[in-house]
Amino acid sequence: MATAQPIPVGQKAPDFRLNTTPDQSVSLSDFLGRSVVLVFYPADWSPVCGDQLALYNELLPEWHRRHAQLLAISVDGPWCHRAFSENRGLHFPLLSDFEPKGDIAKRYGVFDFGEGSCERALFVVDKEGVVQWAYVSPIGVNPGADGILDALDALASPRGGS
Repeated sequence: MATAQPIPVGQKAPDFRLNTTPDQSVSLSDFLGRSVVLVFYPADWSPVCGDQLALYNELLPEWHRRHAQLLAISVDGPWCHRAFSENRGLHFPLLSDFEPKGDIAKRYGVFDFGEGSCERALFVVDKEGVVQWAYVSPIGVNPGADGILDALDALASPRGGS
């Protein structure tokens, strides 16, 4: 399988509106003025995804300290996300890229056509909506948080992004 080719750093992040519940949605543009961490992951209920999202949940104070919003996206439906989030005690939005399936992952260049799911990919988007960092992890590897935190810190530095 070919490695995903995420949209390049320096490009405007494609806006989207995705459901967090069957009757509520979130747009990337809702967060203009603050950094956003986009976490694309293959599926709720898988071991690596569960560990990855649990780690990010534990690090919520770090995201907040850096004035960043965490948004996680997969092709699972909003009811599946709700059950998974409640079961794992997650305190950040899980967004459903369900219909049309993988549309947003495709726009970000991180849809796995063979599996019909998102790649395990991370993006840091600055307060103007520009991608400042992107990483695609091997599907079976939890990428951790160091790269994300370093990218957020670089944005905050005088020589960093916006």
